[in-house]
Amino acid sequence: MTLKEESQELNEKEDHVQHEKYNFMTEEKSFSCTHTEKTSQKRAFTCQQCGKSFTRKGYVEVHMRVHTGEKPFTCQLCGKSFINKTNLKNHMRIHSGEKPYTCSHCGKSFKLKYRLANHKRIHTGEKPFTCKLCGKSYTHKRNHSDHMRTHTGVKPYTCSQCGKSFNLKQHLDDHKRIHTGEKPFTCQQCGKSFTHKGNLRNHMRTHTGVKPFSCQQCGKNFTLKQHLINHMKIHTGEKPFTCQQCGKGFIQKGNLTKHMKVHAGEKP
Repeated sequence: MTLKEESQELNEKEDHVQHEKYNFMTEEKSFSCTHTEKTSQKRAFTCQQCGKSFTRKGYVEVHMRVHTGEKPFTCQLCGKSFINKTNLKNHMRIHSGEKPYTCSHCGKSFKLKYRLANHKRIHTGEKPFTCKLCGKSYTHKRNHSDHMRTHTGVKPYTCSQCGKSFNLKQHLDDHKRIHTGEKPFTCQQCGKSFTHKGNLRNHMRTHTGVKPFSCQQCGKNFTLKQHLINHMKIHTGEKPFTCQQCGKGFIQKGNLTKHMKVHAGEKP
């Protein structure tokens, strides 16, 4: 993972933040109080800009950095600055490679505590983030947020070269390779390269002979899902590609393209 990617990782909101609170004075975290304890605490110190209340004046002073943009804790190695000391401490692990949080199930280690908490859900099967529109659940909050765009239609990631927009950042990253010509996924057997990982996975079946897509009507197997979809039209009789000149229909677009050469006077 690159330095930029790991820096972005540190800025992500912790999914388990509701279970912890941060002590701005001691730079330590502790388990949050119960609802009864919380309501009994007097929140006498209020932020004049956003109205958020705190139990101590020191908490407000640190909170104000969110509004002022002040970042007094600076990394001496790369110059990046942070609002509080703990964020700087977490950032330093990018440079040191330290991963102090280890999974007791599989031994995998993480730089950040919340990353370990997220990872543990792989073992427990917990999916606490549920879509209220369709009921689908997710292990991570980010995946839930990405899913919600399928309902809203929001596409916040736009290609700076052609203006095409995407609902996922990964889809934009994949798309950009069309412009750059980059093909980072290479077959180890024949050396052929691909723009997308999925294309490499499909290509590998030409070497292994695996055909995972089966027709439920006749039992014929296919290497690619699209080939199965095209094949099913034989059973359904569907011919979605129609010649605008003579009205003849075809199962596949390629067959229509060949047919058009008849009207153009070319040899098919």
